[in-house]
Amino acid sequence: MIDATTYRAGRGVAQEPVIVAAPGPGQIRVSIRATGVCHSDLHIVNGDWPSEQPLVLGHEAAGVVDETGPGVTTIQPGDHVVLSWFAPCMRCSNCAAGRGWLCTGTTALANTLPDGSTPFKDSEGQELWPYLGLGTFAPHVVVPETAAVKVDDDLPFTVGALLGCSVTTGVGAVLNTARVPAGASAVVIGCGGVGLSVVMGLKLAGAHPIIAVDLSPAKRAKAQELGATITVDPRETDLTEYVHDLLGGVDFAFEAIGNEKVIETLPGLLAPGGAAVLVGMTRFGARSSIDPYDLADQGKSILGCNYGSSVARVDIPRLAKLHLAGHLPLEQLIDNVRPLSEACLALEDLAAGTGLRSVLTP
Repeated sequence: MIDATTYRAGRGVAQEPVIVAAPGPGQIRVSIRATGVCHSDLHIVNGDWPSEQPLVLGHEAAGVVDETGPGVTTIQPGDHVVLSWFAPCMRCSNCAAGRGWLCTGTTALANTLPDGSTPFKDSEGQELWPYLGLGTFAPHVVVPETAAVKVDDDLPFTVGALLGCSVTTGVGAVLNTARVPAGASAVVIGCGGVGLSVVMGLKLAGAHPIIAVDLSPAKRAKAQELGATITVDPRETDLTEYVHDLLGGVDFAFEAIGNEKVIETLPGLLAPGGAAVLVGMTRFGARSSIDPYDLADQGKSILGCNYGSSVARVDIPRLAKLHLAGHLPLEQLIDNVRPLSEACLALEDLAAGTGLRSVLTP
């Protein structure tokens, strides 16, 4: 029995003992060495994404494979892996077409393993469900083989954890979803872990200028360290007027908050032919109003971005190599490493907007 951080509707977040099953066919058991604290976990806790299932929280992690179940062929004990929360089925038409981020057969969004089961039970034998099919706020997890991506042993686990969600989402939004060309202008609204990953992706792509927008002076300063050429405090500067006075509008506008009111402002930031990219996830049921005439008349577009339009087995190793080569300083996203037992406190800090990215370690 191990201690894990759980969420139960009506009771909230708590630490409690759980039982983890042995890996079944096509499954592996992983010792978690680092797990990030992401807004997607907070969306569950604050009710933006309601769940009646009792969950083991956490979905952004790296670790070492302890044990493999029958039929596992691509992973073996001792491998260092990053866990991908969107484990593809590898059978649907989107997977076959190389669009794993649009997999229609994944069970991750149902918070189950591919066979519909859960590896977790509480101390009374009641089922607990792994959030997004992983449940990484626990020292050990059982996940499908397709959720584990082997990476170089030299990759720090704390950095690997962020590759499981935020970095792959942010950098992928630039390189995969928007396919930003060198010299394109861009604005990034929201400089948390995902937004700063967008900034790094834009720097990799050769975008210029890169305008970073956030209420926090510390986050704006970090954005500048990571490649932003201009930073803006939206309380002091009208962003729409600013980008039009400076550039006549930007080629790309990235929203990394998930705020429906901010999303409404994106088309107004764009130059003719520009694209707005929705990277942050809103609450369920959120609605934004736009001017369709402006989109049609000016040839503007709005791009949805799920997981950075990434194929985990391709993009995660590539991003890991870019980090090890010094091109993605991902360690700068981490400003707080704390024990796994303090997941509740880390979620409270995230809700308060404190710091950049917390990583939990056993």
